[in-house]
Amino acid sequence: MSQEKDDIIIGIDPGTQITGFGLIQVKNGQLAALDFGCIRPPALMPLSDRYLIIFNGIEQLLEKYRPTTLVVETQYVSKNPQSAIKLGMARGVVIVAAKRKGLHVVEYAPTQAKQAVLGNGRASKQQVQWMVQKLLNLSVLPKPEDASDALALAICHVQARRFKRFLGKDL
Repeated sequence: MSQEKDDIIIGIDPGTQITGFGLIQVKNGQLAALDFGCIRPPALMPLSDRYLIIFNGIEQLLEKYRPTTLVVETQYVSKNPQSAIKLGMARGVVIVAAKRKGLHVVEYAPTQAKQAVLGNGRASKQQVQWMVQKLLNLSVLPKPEDASDALALAICHVQARRFKRFLGKDL
């Protein structure tokens, strides 16, 4: 089994009102939170301007921390097609920002992230916050929920990568 590489992973929970982010560092097999929070474009701003704010915010994070991988939540398709389209566009600007920097982009469903941190894909957002705090040894609960979801996505990727390596595959 190959040695786990040290790197930085950014998780993104995209949204037009709140885009959560969480950065973790993998060093000597240990996980540590580097930063987490959210990008909040003004709600009354036109969507095209909100997408630009999200794009610029993600680019700034990528420039500051220089992660190797961006993990983004897959799109949840609700009953409202307009909401799905808007969310898809927010995901798109996140992916384009990552690809412009040459990052590896990986997608996981919210249930996969919950399964990775709690062993239960139907866990509540509060349970995710609590477990992310414990797994990353944070002194405070990661807030808002969008930020803890983003951290959970990054943890999910590390767990998936470890499992693939255990099986002799690379991810």
